[in-house]
Amino acid sequence: MLAVVLTRGPHDVDPRPVDVPRASPAAAAAALTAFVDAVDSRDSVALASLAPMDEAAAAELLSGIARNADSLDLRSVSARYVDQVGTVAPDGTWTGIVELTWQLGGMDPAPSTADVAVAFAPDDVGLGISRFSSGDDSSARVPLWLRGQLSVARADGVLVMLDGTWREATSVAQRVTRGIEVVNRVLPEWRSPVVVEVPATASDLDETLGAAPGTYAAIAAVTTTAGSGTGTDAPVHVFVNPDVTAGLRRAGAQVVLSHELVHVATDAARTPMETWLLEGFADYVALRDTNLPDRTTLGRAIELARREGVPDALPSAADFDTRARDLQARYEQAWLACRIVAERLGEQALVFIYEAAAAGEPVDRSLRRAGLPAAELTGEWRSRLRQLVG
Repeated sequence: MLAVVLTRGPHDVDPRPVDVPRASPAAAAAALTAFVDAVDSRDSVALASLAPMDEAAAAELLSGIARNADSLDLRSVSARYVDQVGTVAPDGTWTGIVELTWQLGGMDPAPSTADVAVAFAPDDVGLGISRFSSGDDSSARVPLWLRGQLSVARADGVLVMLDGTWREATSVAQRVTRGIEVVNRVLPEWRSPVVVEVPATASDLDETLGAAPGTYAAIAAVTTTAGSGTGTDAPVHVFVNPDVTAGLRRAGAQVVLSHELVHVATDAARTPMETWLLEGFADYVALRDTNLPDRTTLGRAIELARREGVPDALPSAADFDTRARDLQARYEQAWLACRIVAERLGEQALVFIYEAAAAGEPVDRSLRRAGLPAAELTGEWRSRLRQLVG
């Protein structure tokens, strides 16, 4: 047998390296240092110069941040590069997670901290900053002051930052001032600076809070920490969903803000307690001096009871999930329970029960000590709902 072996000639491999775009943490850190320096000096020209060449939108965004720094009296600003997110695009653009800190002068007791996704893009000068986003990290945020120039309105102890017109910001500030008066009628000793943030859309609100898309779509407003911190000195702000509040009448928008200010006054963002009491008390204070009929204030609760029957128990924490069905009906149910406590025991007793729960005492024990056992409260609450259903 004859075997024939055929071989190719020698194959030369090109030793030259392939030019693959790479992320540069050092260049990112340098860009962030320049960003912080320009924010500290309120230098809109220096900030705009950090945008990649020929990206006018990025330059406008960064320039607006300088104006925000001035109008908000931003302090303690820092930006530390943490890590790359994803891969580098063929054009050399890439995203990095940055630990950002900031503080509103005269309003926040301490700096806020949050992870922010920063898009970097190379140009002839170096590495530019294109935009800020939540990226693919569900915990990352986009603080409102990073969204370009905002409208800022102030009143006594009140600061409103709004992605919209100055007239809108002023209107919100006026409602906050009225809301403080509403809260002081029940909690006269409360004195605290109030910061309200109003993004342009509900989706912007999700990004501002580092939440999954759609989390706050049905929520008119939420009171929570401005950053990811939850410590005792972490700043707490009110965040408004304009997509919901735009559809409310003036009285409804006022109730929303008054409700949230109760949460600010009682530090509800850091106070674990039964949710029906937490939310029902806030609605009790916000609605205390309104003259609306029960068919209006309890309309959704009545509709739910007609559809599914009167509930056996007061609403649970799960009923208040931001995406829960019949969420507004649960708020009305909670308000009715707190109103019954105030009617049976007096307003100060309701305040006592709330404060005891905030201090860690089980609500059942507080109710029993006040003279209205939980079972009796629930029974009367169910009876009222049955009467309203008719």
